[in-house]
Amino acid sequence: MHTKIEEAVSFIRSEWGNFNPTTSLICGSGWGDVTQAFSKLQVIQYTDIPGMSHTTVSGHAGNLLLAEQNNQSILIFQGRRHFYEGEGWGPIQFPVLLAYALGAKILFLTNAAGGISSDFQVGDLMVLEDHLNFMPGNPLIGPALHPKIPRFPDQSEVYDRTLQDHLLEIATLHQIPVHRGCYLAISGPAFETPAEIRAFAKLGADAVGMSTVPEAMIANALGMKVIGLSCISNLAAGISDQPLSHQDVEDASIQALPNMKKIILEFTTKIAGDIF
Repeated sequence: MHTKIEEAVSFIRSEWGNFNPTTSLICGSGWGDVTQAFSKLQVIQYTDIPGMSHTTVSGHAGNLLLAEQNNQSILIFQGRRHFYEGEGWGPIQFPVLLAYALGAKILFLTNAAGGISSDFQVGDLMVLEDHLNFMPGNPLIGPALHPKIPRFPDQSEVYDRTLQDHLLEIATLHQIPVHRGCYLAISGPAFETPAEIRAFAKLGADAVGMSTVPEAMIANALGMKVIGLSCISNLAAGISDQPLSHQDVEDASIQALPNMKKIILEFTTKIAGDIF
């Protein structure tokens, strides 16, 4: 994979020249349209980049974008790959390793999640303060992905507390309600059963989804600062009396999009720039 990362970096630099991104943003389900918040964008399709492959899920466009705003360069992955797509950890690992190789110091992860906490309503946002990994395995198993990754990475603080505080300050300034919570990741693609949701609640999960945790684990192991933000796209099974569907994700993201744009734009172009 190291050779493919080098090839991808060379290709991207040949297309966009020299740039130094402070932040890399991975857009999860329902988050792709936050790119509308940026005024100047360059675009490369994933399938044109050595080592990357096309996305397979609705709402994941499969584009790598470079935003230049307020003297900041932001690398944006418009769409992600998931473990349930059946191609292993490679397509999930690659964007994180690529962002790191291109110089990003912060990884901003977004997703759509089912709300477990009784405090949540559809369209709410939740900043991740911790996670529970219920995926079948670990993306760090096997030979070291990168020389900077230790064999046994510490996970005492995967999601940077200072970045969480900055994000919540932005939300307060714009009067956007954002919760803190624990995200639980399963493999999918089936939604959870009511019994599973009851069990997850007892374990301390506030929301559940099918992504984010693998990328967070890799970025944390590399020493990147990680921030995660969920859009509560539905109330989880047994809490909602309605059947669950991917359409819920798209509907909830339309509802929350103005708030999502404000937070992403201000965080990536102001807060991240102040930190580095």
